[in-house]
Amino acid sequence: MKKKYYNEAVIGNEKIVASFSYQGEMLRLFYPTRDYRQFIDTMQAGVKINDSALIYLHEDINNQYEQYYTENTNILNTKIKNTYFNLSILQTDFVSISKNVIIKKYKLTNENSIDLEVDFLLYSKLLSNNNNMVGSKIEKDILLQYSHDYTYCIFSKLPILGYRLNHSEEDIKSGYLHDKDYIGMANDSAVSYKIGTLKPGESKEFEIFIYINNNQEKDQMDEIIEDVEKIRKIDTTKEQKNVEKYWNNYVKEHDGLNILSKKEEWQKKLAEEYEKMKQIYVRSILLFPLLSNSETGGISAAIEIDEERSKCGRYSYCWPRDAVFVTKALDLLNMTEQTTKFYTNFCKKTQSKNGIWEQRFYTDGRLAPCWGYQIDETASIIYGIYEHYKITKDKEFLKQVYRMCQKVFDTLGTVPLGLPLGTFPFGKSVPFGNFEKENLLNQGSYDLWEMHEGVHLYSLSAIYAALKAMISIKQEINEIKGIEELEEKAKEIKKYCIKNLCDEQSKILKRNNKDNIMDISLLGTVVPFSMLDAEQKEIKNTIEKINMTLRTYTGGYLRFENDSYLGGNNPWPVATLWMALYNIKIGNQEEARKEIEFVTKTATKHGFLAEQIDNETMQSKWVIGLGWSHAMYIIALSQLVTIGDVS
Repeated sequence: MKKKYYNEAVIGNEKIVASFSYQGEMLRLFYPTRDYRQFIDTMQAGVKINDSALIYLHEDINNQYEQYYTENTNILNTKIKNTYFNLSILQTDFVSISKNVIIKKYKLTNENSIDLEVDFLLYSKLLSNNNNMVGSKIEKDILLQYSHDYTYCIFSKLPILGYRLNHSEEDIKSGYLHDKDYIGMANDSAVSYKIGTLKPGESKEFEIFIYINNNQEKDQMDEIIEDVEKIRKIDTTKEQKNVEKYWNNYVKEHDGLNILSKKEEWQKKLAEEYEKMKQIYVRSILLFPLLSNSETGGISAAIEIDEERSKCGRYSYCWPRDAVFVTKALDLLNMTEQTTKFYTNFCKKTQSKNGIWEQRFYTDGRLAPCWGYQIDETASIIYGIYEHYKITKDKEFLKQVYRMCQKVFDTLGTVPLGLPLGTFPFGKSVPFGNFEKENLLNQGSYDLWEMHEGVHLYSLSAIYAALKAMISIKQEINEIKGIEELEEKAKEIKKYCIKNLCDEQSKILKRNNKDNIMDISLLGTVVPFSMLDAEQKEIKNTIEKINMTLRTYTGGYLRFENDSYLGGNNPWPVATLWMALYNIKIGNQEEARKEIEFVTKTATKHGFLAEQIDNETMQSKWVIGLGWSHAMYIIALSQLVTIGDVS
């Protein structure tokens, strides 16, 4: 599989998500959930013009590109102009809302002074392995690429001109496709269509459909072909209008911060920053449903970027910690039903028998590959539940999740936190699994960056917030038993942190019990967990040290000193927005605006926020469309409402 780390654009519906390069190449296609299954190894389109060889649409040296979304939608448009032949192509990609089908519309325009004879070719290579062998078949002008579980169908309203079913990567380069067989064993195949002669100034339009059949529901080719024939009859112009209307209404309904409905007021306060902020805001609204599993409520951290784990441990999973930040943003955007589903469905489904939540899951609720326990994941869920209640005031919701929450406090003391005996936040100093009490002292939780084991201030702050949240939950539903014990444990944690995770001489907070490295997550003690006061000496001293060590010359913030991940010298939107939220809390409006503007200016052309920002080029780097980054941006903008007096 070729390396394709950057998803520049994303489209989708409730079942399908597809990502694209800026040149319009479809990089990935997920169905039926956001994170599983991914079908595409390579999918490339090209044209043969007059006597030329194949001209790839997405990488030819003579091609010029422009890409944009139809306003307020997940409809992607890519303009491709081949300057050698002066052929312009408008490629429009979208997913039907009512049907699980991708529609790729093409409009070809001859801007030359001579006739252009054009054939269109499509190469499709699916991911395949010993447990997922892919074969191919041509029937009724359909390319059927099938495995045991799924059949991937590529077709058009045009008849197929030519095809190659076995190892077509080399053959397609000539622009001619011919195969004597109608069925083959390779996972890569190619088809061609005759567009015909384009006179100077003339345009022609056609479409390609991609439909995926679940063979567990329909396993006979005749049935699949029947479905294809129905899809072929779709009026794609009408379908595009329906999709455009759907997403426009979706954005309007979820303008929770009134950035669109009160445009003039926001423009007045934000001045020249308004348009880019609005773009990121709208793109966030449109991205969140593409990361969310509509059935379970699970939320993917991002669309996958590194299936082979060549640079990271993969991204297209649901981390409870990340999801809690996202649910806060969802609530702010009037997406409270999705948040409720996350807590009442996904969290219930994924909670372990001992009360904890593991590191990460597939969005359907199945356990994903993990590498260590992180206690803040569990604590964050309890905190997030009460934050959601503060928005909805729905006591029935609290009653639905109460047992799940109580289970955490009944059993979480068995988890190896790495704390000294007697200071376990949930009381019980008992073995966990095969651990004995003596070994328990040496066991640590991973930190939120998943790189260090030990006793972490951020993790303990999350536990403190969980205790406080549970007290409030009990009070709201009149379950007063155990409140005093929870209050006492919260006091113990706060006392423990001040005594053990603060340098005695400098009065600067320590991120863990093993080093004095500055870490942006120290802000978690104030934002969002409110364990310490924003104005107390330890916090002010820590902020000063953070500004000395983590702020880059460009104005963004690193996540921690001596970071080794992907070079470690790039600011993170999450870290920079975290500092903005702290400055908002203490009323430092000017600094907060600068930090939000830094992130705003470094967003992609489409308004996506990445995991990192290249400190030299000021361009988005690594994971584009990171849910956590977008969530923090929405949260920061919601606080900017107060700062800017826009309501």
